[in-house]
Amino acid sequence: MGRAPLLSTPEHGDILVIYLSVSASAVSSVLIRSKDNAEHPVHYVSKALQDAEVRYPNIEKLAFALELQKPETSGRLVKWAIELGEFDIHYKPRPAMRGQAVADFLSEFTEPQASAATQLVTEPNPSLSQDQTPTQNTLDLTQPLWTLFVDGSSNAQGCGAGLVLVSPDKVALEYALRFNFQASNNEAEYEALLAGLRLAKEMDARQIQIFSDSQLMVHLVNQDFTAKDASMTAYLQHARHLLATFHAHSIKQVPRSENSHADALARLASALEQGMGRHIHIEFLAQPSTQAPLICTIDHSPTWMDPILQFLQNQTLPANPAEARRVRHRSARYLIINGSLYKRGFSLPYLRCLTPEEGHYVLREIHEGICGNHSGARSLAHKVIRQGYFWPSLHTDAQAFTQKCDKCQRFANIPQLPAEPLTAMVSPWPFAQWGLDLIGPMPEGKGQVKYAVVAVDYFTKWAEAEALATITAARIESFVWQNIPILSPMARSKP
Repeated sequence: MGRAPLLSTPEHGDILVIYLSVSASAVSSVLIRSKDNAEHPVHYVSKALQDAEVRYPNIEKLAFALELQKPETSGRLVKWAIELGEFDIHYKPRPAMRGQAVADFLSEFTEPQASAATQLVTEPNPSLSQDQTPTQNTLDLTQPLWTLFVDGSSNAQGCGAGLVLVSPDKVALEYALRFNFQASNNEAEYEALLAGLRLAKEMDARQIQIFSDSQLMVHLVNQDFTAKDASMTAYLQHARHLLATFHAHSIKQVPRSENSHADALARLASALEQGMGRHIHIEFLAQPSTQAPLICTIDHSPTWMDPILQFLQNQTLPANPAEARRVRHRSARYLIINGSLYKRGFSLPYLRCLTPEEGHYVLREIHEGICGNHSGARSLAHKVIRQGYFWPSLHTDAQAFTQKCDKCQRFANIPQLPAEPLTAMVSPWPFAQWGLDLIGPMPEGKGQVKYAVVAVDYFTKWAEAEALATITAARIESFVWQNIPILSPMARSKP
């Protein structure tokens, strides 16, 4: 665990607890340490089951909990028990503790990965004209099926919509919308349907069955009725366009008693004031879904992702052979999922690739956002990667961002270390250390001198020299006493 990206660092002697959870399509585990009657997550792992792994029996998926109780079990359990025998692991029944909720959440929301062809190439959805309708294919019960319950509400207090999206693993997602505009009851029903379809599309749902208590909306979508109102025609066209993005779908009318959950959410959203507290996620819709969004012209300059996207989508390479070879080599680490570029990580999930402008926004939110703690450059870059984002200049941008942060400059701890590495001083004060050198023999001069003795002070670079005819200890000693000032220890200690 020393090299893994830890959420909290365990201390020596701490007892670590591993929570395990298994679903039909994923297995997950969370490592927890307890301190002061509080649980702190250390690390988590979640893996989507693929191919034959999905068909493993539950006894093999829960091998961690059974291997000590049933050591005689054959097959993979014995092998796993031998591998885990070197660790000091104690097994306990699952208690009602908070850490287990994290493991359950990871396993429930980890979906199996699609095939490589599905990930790399996303087929564009055919655009429908006003007269065309999507084909309502037969639902394949052997494939994952999502269920959507929708309902709308319009009264004197306001307008709102509620929906409940149930995943193939029977996980219910509650969602409510509050309208900041006036809408009829039928328009509220359509807004609930459109919001549910957008949510299911974001969850990568392939086939969906929809239930609503609105007779008009169900029959209009099923082409049993004809839309005569301009508003209903616009909503119907928008709904058919979203339904065309699914492989198969069905919409049915149910009694209000069987749609009570979505009806309660719709009534809650329509009667809710913005200042009231709530535990259910409620979105405030500013304008109808049929109204065209405001499009502003922006300056789209080339980014570092453009060559990689062009190669992955169209097999287009730059004209420069060296640049083309570099793009081909780099593209092996990237893939396209739902039109967005992702980078394959070594030990992390796929990393969403961002432009420098988007990366600056992510840095600002993590550094000084709601949960920001004004961390350093390296810690900030690691947090960005753990959140699932990447761009090539991440570390450089993180360092530049932290250096320009006004609050960090005002309130950060002043470092006590010097701004540059320490340099050892050979001579701390003048005339403390001298260097002697003998030069010669040289051409004889006046008095038959052919040698020279030179003394240089290391601090001031002061030089003293004297010519010598012969080199003897007495002459050198005489030179030192006559030319080099000698400071006593008492004199050196004075300022």
